[in-house]
Amino acid sequence: QVQLVESGGGLAQAGDSLRLSCAASGRTSSSYAMGWFRQAPGKEREFVAAIRWSGITTVYTDSVKGRFTISRDNGKNTVYLQMNSLKPEDTAVYYCAATSADYRSSLLQLISRYDYWGQGTQVTVSS
Repeated sequence: QVQLVESGGGLAQAGDSLRLSCAASGRTSSSYAMGWFRQAPGKEREFVAAIRWSGITTVYTDSVKGRFTISRDNGKNTVYLQMNSLKPEDTAVYYCAATSADYRSSLLQLISRYDYWGQGTQVTVSS
């Protein structure tokens, strides 16, 4: 069992930066990849970024490429999402998630592949 707790969300203006953190506890050794998803009111939860245990392989959704960076510190059992050049359309509840199996990169965008989820942290970007 893995527990995930997000932090770092809040209010920001367009163009600002925020850094989200996700602290993992429990059986963290069972996690192969970590991901960030977001959900805006009235919309389905969507994939944002994912990273493998090694930290070398990363995957991003097109809308955040070049602006967001996902990273992880395995020693601290923490994954980060550095968000730069924020836009109002980035406004959403951001969720941290972890897989318990070694999926191919192409599968890491699928919500169904993640077994553990945090409670979410609100990110609001004003224009």
